[in-house]
Amino acid sequence: MQINLTGKTALVTGSTEGIGYAIARQLASAGADLVINGRSEDKTEKAAKRLESEGAKGTVKAAAADVSTSQGCSELVASVPYVDILINNAGIFQPIDFFDASDEVWDRHWQVNVMSAVRLSRAYLPGMQKLNWGRVIFLASESGFNIPVEMIHYGVSKTADIAVARGLAKRMAGTGVTVNSVLPGPTLSEGVQAMLAEEKERTGLPIEEVAAAFVMKHRSTSIIQRAASVEEIANLVTYLASPLASATTGASVRVDGGVIDTL
Repeated sequence: MQINLTGKTALVTGSTEGIGYAIARQLASAGADLVINGRSEDKTEKAAKRLESEGAKGTVKAAAADVSTSQGCSELVASVPYVDILINNAGIFQPIDFFDASDEVWDRHWQVNVMSAVRLSRAYLPGMQKLNWGRVIFLASESGFNIPVEMIHYGVSKTADIAVARGLAKRMAGTGVTVNSVLPGPTLSEGVQAMLAEEKERTGLPIEEVAAAFVMKHRSTSIIQRAASVEEIANLVTYLASPLASATTGASVRVDGGVIDTL
């Protein structure tokens, strides 16, 4: 089974590092023309150049924009009017107890994790429908089903992503456009590494071992008993973005290491 995305343009939001960058790299290696997105122009340009140096087969464009705002999304769409593949990856998380999480915390998570995807899907889906082919993928989380007590605000935003993706899949029924959500579990991205940096320093253990201990303490139902790599998430996203996944739509597809304890 070979994935060939030659001739397809893919936009990955929040793709200067972490899961987003890993997805961009996988799509680029499959031949897609890539649009790298981040808030900082400098960081976005550097990520685009890095992707080119790592063997991207298609073109690579840097498109800096803050997708957490309506203006930022409009600027991005003006710069990149059409894409075949939209990966709604931009997202944040912040462990805060429910009683300490202000309206600002809730609104920030909603704007970044949900409304960025809503706005960009609304902008790009009509073009995909016109050509009768397209892929929209929401990076949700197992936290959308297992609401984490330490960041309820985050879990709720990811539940919303799953719901929006399902609704849009039904809205695009009968076209060649698919819409799905992907549910990673704990993943060793730069953000998670930063969260665990203090524990790594305290114990002197490799970050992989610190992450595995975190997983077993806070996500004890994990079957793989470790954090996933960003590449493992990107593998699934790349398949769903390809022509091979034409019969998969409206699905919430898990790459959570078995954390969600349901059939």
